[in-house]
Amino acid sequence: MPAVISNTSPLLYLYRIGVLEWLPTLCSDIWIPHAVVRELQEGQQKGYDVPMPGAYTWLQVVEPQAMPSEWLALDLGAGELAVLALALEHPQRVVLLDDGRARRIAQAASLTVWGTLQVILEGKAQGLTERIAPHIDQLRAAGMWMSDALRQRVLALAGENQA
Repeated sequence: MPAVISNTSPLLYLYRIGVLEWLPTLCSDIWIPHAVVRELQEGQQKGYDVPMPGAYTWLQVVEPQAMPSEWLALDLGAGELAVLALALEHPQRVVLLDDGRARRIAQAASLTVWGTLQVILEGKAQGLTERIAPHIDQLRAAGMWMSDALRQRVLALAGENQA
């Protein structure tokens, strides 16, 4: 089971489809920086249904020691920047990111990256669900954008080929 550092969107999407509790089963240690906590609190203040990190004893708030100054000019959110900085300091951890730009930066830094869809695939592989198609469709309904081709590719990886 990998130790992970999560950004806001994987927590949000997993929560919205009712599988956030899979994380402590799939991961040995789950860190989030305070910037992710703030983003979730801001969402709650705006009236959105979001997970509150304090309700999950398995979530640990850990801060990066430094922020690479060259990243500050990138078009990334505070949560993404803090997650990437923390991951650079702990490169053995898997980074949970959905944002395409943040994922490319993490991969360029030789970090292991999972997105929400990988967590769903891992859930099936570990027997937490028999089928992921309903979860994938729930993710779309919850606001996660994915092309039909990506949906089909993920379902194929799960052995759920559909026409």
